[in-house]
Order: sequence, then structure tokens, then C-alpha cells
Amino acid sequence: MKIIPAIMSGGAGARLWPVSRETHPKPFIRLADGKSLLQHAFLRAAALPDVVEVLTITNRGLFFKTEDEYRELLDIPRLGCTYLLEPLGRDTAAATAIVSLHVQQVYGDDAIITLFPADHMIRDLEAFRAAAVKAIALADAGRLVTFGIAPQYPETGYGYIEADGEDVIRFVEKPDLARAKEYVASGHFYWNSGMFCFSAGTMTKLMEEHCPDILEQSRKSLLAARQSQVASGTRVDLDEENFSQVPKKSIDYAVLEKAANVAVVGCDIGWSDIGSWNALADLTGPDDHGNRINGDTVLYEAENCYVQSSDRLVGAVGVKDLIIVDSADAVLVAHKDQAQNVKRLFSQLKDTGHEAHSLHRTVHRPWGTYTVLEEGERFKIKRIEVKPGASLSLQMHYHRSEHWVVVSGTAKVVNGDNELILATNESTYIPCGNRHRLENPGIMPLVMIEVQSGDYLGEDDIVRFEDVYGRK
Repeated sequence: MKIIPAIMSGGAGARLWPVSRETHPKPFIRLADGKSLLQHAFLRAAALPDVVEVLTITNRGLFFKTEDEYRELLDIPRLGCTYLLEPLGRDTAAATAIVSLHVQQVYGDDAIITLFPADHMIRDLEAFRAAAVKAIALADAGRLVTFGIAPQYPETGYGYIEADGEDVIRFVEKPDLARAKEYVASGHFYWNSGMFCFSAGTMTKLMEEHCPDILEQSRKSLLAARQSQVASGTRVDLDEENFSQVPKKSIDYAVLEKAANVAVVGCDIGWSDIGSWNALADLTGPDDHGNRINGDTVLYEAENCYVQSSDRLVGAVGVKDLIIVDSADAVLVAHKDQAQNVKRLFSQLKDTGHEAHSLHRTVHRPWGTYTVLEEGERFKIKRIEVKPGASLSLQMHYHRSEHWVVVSGTAKVVNGDNELILATNESTYIPCGNRHRLENPGIMPLVMIEVQSGDYLGEDDIVRFEDVYGRK
């Protein structure tokens, strides 16, 4: 039996702002052990029995960041990966269709797919593995399987599954509190985890029956996709013209609520969908006053608070039931009862065009990272780090000039008609309009300071002539 885990990774994670942003969504959030939610998802998937490879379906713009995350893990050389890259988000039915069609094409109808979101946390890995093995057996028998979480309390933020043994009776939308209490008391309901297991042939057949438009348009996008080999496996770029025509619908609405052969594996696996700061806080143990702390924090007369700080000391006096999250460029203060409404702040930032909805101060690029250290009228100062062997595009700017100073490592620079090598403490000036490129020819990271000056310093003032990463 061939098992192919597929990880769905993406979304904005608006409820976890300011740590989660559009270009750094929830799956990339690092936990106390130093690993991201995405890395935990990969390790869980790779540990399942008879795994052939791990698929990841994600946004095209997150590919390089995803590959970097996986590169840190030791399982990559053993398994290899395929990245199915969406040009835009079309919800989980489209993602499921793409995964199923790809697996069917490569491994056949009988290959078993386990489909997991990247942004969930599971504490009991032994119980998860046992549940997955049971689900795989049901899927091999032709069932469409969902994982139901034994409810610990009457949660109104989750959908529910009503079941008779392993047979699903119905799926229920998020209930009010009174109904949620009834569901939990009955003993016949599970939380809907959004995790599934099925054979490639079973899912494509069900989608042909219940949502043929989604399946057909997904098939066209996959057939017209560009495929290339990358360091950790295979990259598949879905065709944008066709994929943009896929109807936007969840797999629950498109298939699960209509199918007749749905089974549920009930499990108690220490699951959380990390849907809010309250859920993330639960991963940290409380002190004697109920406070949960991540980072450098000093508290006085504080109770039942969650405080997270990545760079600075955070102090709090005489407060109760607060969420305080300090990032490099934004601070969140919210009452715990309002944790779900953090998404409204995110929406306001997006509606007004504030870049804090999308970017962190440190921005990841295929070649490395840049961090904005300071900016003001007509100037911006960045710290740039380039990976060994990586290079920026050959480019020019209409509205700014740049001065580069090497802090550590070796820089190979194209500046107009000149090509030069710069070592530590050496620099070059790039006038506005000059073609230029920065490359790290060494085996250690290249760190440099870039000082920009000009009338306009936006990131969109770039004209690319050549780029090894295919950007325009």
C-alpha cells in the first residue's frame, strides 16, 4: 500500500496577528521548541507507515519559505517532496482536487492520501498514528474518512460531526453554546478537525459526482502546470488561467456533506487548530497566577494573562485576562474574551493598505532575508542576508540609489559595467538607474548593510532583467 500524506499550507492566520501575516502565515509560527507548525506537520506526516513522499499544496509565493522550513528537517533526503503551488487561493475543495488528481496520475487509484492542514497542533503522536492507521484501513476499503476529535468542552468555534459508531450521520455548522452543550452531553458528536483520508480514486469519483466543475477545472490547471526539479524534490506550478476559474468552495460543502460513504475515526490526540491566541497560549504551562509567558517578561500583580515577546522586555502591572504580544514592528493588547476579534484589526490594516497586514520587518526572499532597520523621509536602511550560493536578480531602480557595505562574508557585485568582489568593511555605491546584482559566492552567509536614498523607496521600484527564481 502506498501512503502519500498531503499538507495544506496557507491562509493569512488573521486571528494570530501580529505574528501571522499574509507573507508569513500561521504555519510558519515557531513554537517554544523552536519548530514551526509546518515543520511539526511534516514530521507527523513523514512518520506514518509506508509513506512514499510528502506532498505540500501551498501558495506559489510561499514556496521558497516552505522549502527552507523543510530543509531544516532531516527527513527530506529520505523522502523527498512534491510542492503543488497555487497561484491564488481557491479553498480546500480545489486543493483536494489537485492533490487527488496528482496522486492518481503518479501512483494510481489505490494510493491512499492523508490530507492535513499545516496549522494544527497534535500533542499525542502515538494516538495520532493509531488513528491514522485505522483511517488508512477504512480508506483502503473505499471509505472517505474524516478525523473526529473527542470534544473536551462545548466549543462554539468548531463544526461538529454526528456519528453512529464509525458511520457519519451528518455534519453540523458551528453551533451556539446551548446546542454545543447538547452535542457534548449526547456522546454522539465529535469536533470536525478538517483532517481526511481517502484513496485517490475514491475522491476523484466523488468529486466527479458532486462537484464536477471543480474537478474538471482543477484537472485543466494541473495538465497545463509547469514542473521542475528543485533541491528537495519536485515543484509543480499550477496554471493560473485555469486555476483562477476553479469555483471557490470548501471540501466539506463540495463533497463530505453530500457523500454517502463517509466514515469517522474518533480520536483523542491532543488536537488544537491554533485558531486564536487563546489556543496558542494553551501550549504554554501557567505559573502560579495563571499567567502563560513566552519571552523576556516581568509581571507584577498580573493574573491569567498571556504574554509573548520576541525581542524586547515586556512589563505588565495590575492587569488581568489580557493577551499581550510584542513583535519587532507591532504590539497587540487584547482581552482574552476578544481573541477571535483580532482578525478585525487585521482586516482594518488590510483595508487601509498598511503593510503590517502582509509584511514583517524581516522579509523572506528566495535568496535570503532583509530587515528594515530604520527609515524616514528619503532614506531607508536595511540589513541584508544572502544564503551561500544565492543571488539577487539583475535589476535597476528608477527612483533610488543604494550604498552597500559588507558586514561579513564575501559579495560578488555587478554594478553597471563593472564586476567586483567585496570583503568585510568594503563597499560600493550604485547610482539610480544602474543595473546591479548581488551574489554570495562563498559557503557562509553574506551579511551587508544597504542604505537607500531617493524620492521613492517602495519595494515595487524594481525592474528585473534576469532572475534565477523566475520572478518578474
